[in-house]
Amino acid sequence: MSLEGHLEELTEKHRLLDEEIISEAARPGSDDAILRRMKQEKLKLKEEIERIRSATRH
Repeated sequence: MSLEGHLEELTEKHRLLDEEIISEAARPGSDDAILRRMKQEKLKLKEEIERIRSATRH
């Protein structure tokens, strides 16, 4: 997979995870532990996306 393809895949995963977080947070009785794990995963994806973008700029 090309670097650009990998970046697109990570960006899509980040977007979908954001939708899942919004959905879980809106659900009555949402689980804080699940939300925390999802937000941590979203942050990891964001950091990886930024790392790749930064590496391709140089």
